[in-house]
Amino acid sequence: MPQLSNSQLTQIATQFGTPVYVYHAEKIRDQYQKLTTAFAGQNVQFFYACKALTNINILKYVKSIGANADCSSINEVKMALLAGFEPNKVLYTSNGIAFAEIEEAQSLGVHINIDSLSNLEKFGQKYGHSYPVGIRLRPNIMAGGNLKISTGHDKSKFGIPADQINQVLSLIEQDNLHIQTLHIHTGSEIKDVDVFVKGIEVLFDIIPLFKELEVIDLGGGFKVPYKKNDHETDIALLAQKVGEAFANHPNPSGKPLQVWFEPGKFFVSEAGYFITQVNVLKQTEATTFAGVNSGFNHLIRPMFYESYHQIDNISNPGGEEKHYTVTGNICETDTFAWDRQLPEVNEGDYLVFRNAGAYGFEMSSNYNSRFKPAEVLVLGGEPLLIRKRDVFEDLLKNQVEVL
Repeated sequence: MPQLSNSQLTQIATQFGTPVYVYHAEKIRDQYQKLTTAFAGQNVQFFYACKALTNINILKYVKSIGANADCSSINEVKMALLAGFEPNKVLYTSNGIAFAEIEEAQSLGVHINIDSLSNLEKFGQKYGHSYPVGIRLRPNIMAGGNLKISTGHDKSKFGIPADQINQVLSLIEQDNLHIQTLHIHTGSEIKDVDVFVKGIEVLFDIIPLFKELEVIDLGGGFKVPYKKNDHETDIALLAQKVGEAFANHPNPSGKPLQVWFEPGKFFVSEAGYFITQVNVLKQTEATTFAGVNSGFNHLIRPMFYESYHQIDNISNPGGEEKHYTVTGNICETDTFAWDRQLPEVNEGDYLVFRNAGAYGFEMSSNYNSRFKPAEVLVLGGEPLLIRKRDVFEDLLKNQVEVL
């Protein structure tokens, strides 16, 4: 699937203003089809990790192409149901939350993964064997490209450590829990498919202990390419190795286990573009600053965990290459890219950040009392406004004046 062209992006910037997030629907579809094609013939389900991008239109589109929904909060669960997902197509994986949120998820009839002994015990005391549930285990595997988004290592807050399995089994026996799913998630930006196989091997030793087990949930974290020579996770190889692992370790109960994955960034990252406009050029002895009409209030990933986004000058793509430091307009150190080579930039040019579909708008804020940007979905070549840009009244919407 070709990317949206510079002319299409320029037209959207002109029509809807900047800064603006743009999502290419057909790219999302192509990413999902990569997964289903690679795993064809295997008993596998894919749950879109909607924390990456939860606009209701994106959720509806993901549902329309056949994927399920993975949720990290009760409000994401409600959004997924509102978008039309059936409860049995929605997965809720808790993390450090009040038990009341798990109770609400149970009342909505969705799949639930529990990640602490405390909440597992509360669940057992209230529901016993009446409601199938999953357990999120921490495999103590360091994986992914960044400690801030790695979740499976031995210092991670996520999941019940695998070495506490005896305590899990005691709770199951105590409350006659119905354990349907064993879940692990090792991190993000995982390029080496053997990481997933290592996670499976952790589970193979304990699978025989769960007599009613139906599902192995391997989480997500697939790598997407950010730079021109980057490579994404080899999904075909992953499918091959996962298939081989389960073929070599059949479930002792004789019942085939279904495998779940929870890709989020893999679905939407490359489908997203963030268009900004250059406000100011500032020449110093050290660098030339290109100050755009946005900041880390709109795209925090470079500041938060030093993520790389390719930046293109779509107003002057054939210009002479020069070096720029691309910065935002927030009253902090607010740098998107240091010493980045770009075609000559002029004030008023449109700069596009690629791979902006995941955790871009979703992590945005109104810091400095600045407006959140609009969102546009390109479907069948037509740009559709799916979120209005903030206006001043939005900044005051939930404030209560008492003075």
